[in-house]
Amino acid sequence: QVQLVESGGGLVQAGGSLRLSCAASGLTFSRYAMGWFRQAPGKERDFVAGISWSGGITDYLDSVKDRFTISRNNADNTVYLQMNSLKPEDTAVYYCAAKLMTLQRNPSSYNYWGQGTQVTVSS
Repeated sequence: QVQLVESGGGLVQAGGSLRLSCAASGLTFSRYAMGWFRQAPGKERDFVAGISWSGGITDYLDSVKDRFTISRNNADNTVYLQMNSLKPEDTAVYYCAAKLMTLQRNPSSYNYWGQGTQVTVSS
């Protein structure tokens, strides 16, 4: 049974930082590209950042580039999202997801999803 478990969300003031973690189990982690997505109330789930199975390729939503950093550790099956200079518009539920092989932005192409973690940025 595949499980993706996110942690690290919370309430932070604008300009602050949070580090999200996603621990994966039940899959061959190194075969999967990993993505972080977010969904605000009443909005669609959007791609935020992604990393290839090897970690050699990363991709970011333009609005988070230079503020967020995605990384992964294939030895302990974990993917991270370091979020700096947070803004109120970053407030959302953040999800990690796993996609077999190649990295893509389309959420419908992902095979497995976590339950999400809330990130709230106050102004």
